[in-house]
Amino acid sequence: MLRDAAPSDVPQIAAIWNPIVRDTAITFWPTERTEADIAALIAQRQAGGQAFLVAETDGVVGFGTYTQFRGGAGYARSQEHTIYLVPGQRGLGLGRTLLCGLEDHARARGHRVLIGGITGSNLGSIAFHAAMGYAQWGCIPAAGWKFGQFHDLVLMGRDLTAMRDTPPLSPDAVSG
Repeated sequence: MLRDAAPSDVPQIAAIWNPIVRDTAITFWPTERTEADIAALIAQRQAGGQAFLVAETDGVVGFGTYTQFRGGAGYARSQEHTIYLVPGQRGLGLGRTLLCGLEDHARARGHRVLIGGITGSNLGSIAFHAAMGYAQWGCIPAAGWKFGQFHDLVLMGRDLTAMRDTPPLSPDAVSG
């Protein structure tokens, strides 16, 4: 089941996110997120018309969200997504469900592209995005620093308008 994240989901989201932050270079974020940080992020994204979704089976087993790719009104239709799953839930179609949910949400709000910023060594995520129709739009060598070394950042994206018509973006949805 896919649904909007709620405040009661915060501890489960933290339990998914923080081991990824702490133990992997999948994200370049350097410190674990507090429950207060996650609650504020969910509220901010949802108030701004951006998705913060959870996949639920027996509890929250994954989440996905997106936000504007870069600041400024010129990037208002370009969004960057994040998807994380409980390790034992990978390969079961939940990532696909979350990504499709994010795409539908973004498309319905008039966004043009959805971009994934992926650590170059995360071959599973690169393969997942390619299978979902994302193309590699660039690679920034040594863009991230974690665990005492630099990591490449691979940008993979998809044009959402190629799949359906995109309605005009409302002026209040433009940030920056």
